[in-house]
Amino acid sequence: MPPPRALGDLPYADHLLPFTGSLTPGAFHDTLHFDGVTVEDADSAGARFTECAFSSPVLTGGRFRGARFHDVWLHEPRLVGVDLAESEWVDAEVVAGSLAGLPVFGSELRRVAFHRCKFDGVTFTAAELREVTFTDCLLRDVDFGEALLSEVSFPGSALEDVRFRQARADGVDLRGAGPLDITAGLGSLRGAVVDSGQLLELAPRLAAAVGITVTDAPGPRPERTGCARRGRSR
Repeated sequence: MPPPRALGDLPYADHLLPFTGSLTPGAFHDTLHFDGVTVEDADSAGARFTECAFSSPVLTGGRFRGARFHDVWLHEPRLVGVDLAESEWVDAEVVAGSLAGLPVFGSELRRVAFHRCKFDGVTFTAAELREVTFTDCLLRDVDFGEALLSEVSFPGSALEDVRFRQARADGVDLRGAGPLDITAGLGSLRGAVVDSGQLLELAPRLAAAVGITVTDAPGPRPERTGCARRGRSR
């Protein structure tokens, strides 16, 4: 897995201009550097961000519903309660982010890399994730219910109370992740790849998912039939 890029590694780094305006609905932002931007309750629904860099932005509340982020880089973003539903992310990289209470349902993520990010209470319900990696991340109380996950991997990441109920998985790779606290939707991960240690970790919940009871208590002794007793008396 390639390491995260620094600001100077971006192919458009030399063309970036400082962002000095305001976030408005439907606006088009091209080759801008959002450096240390702190905004509360911004309304940037339907806006477009192309070849933009975000250094330590702090966004609290606000609407980015339907916004499009193409070829963007975010370093140490702090996003709390931001509405990112139905947004589109293509060729994006997020490094050391703190993402809490975000509705990202119905969104599309393609070729997106998350590095050392903390997700807490993030909802990817009915989202589409293709070629997405979560590297060395913490995913706590994250919902992938009804989402499509294609070529998604979690190397070095911890999953705590993560749910995949009615998700569709195609090429999901869980190897290298741990712990795997998947609390719902294990049956929806049919075709996912795990290692042998993870299989043992998941075994109790996998058994419960298919209705198998696992117990070491002795079962009832079978009754002896009359024929069996007569057979022993001869």
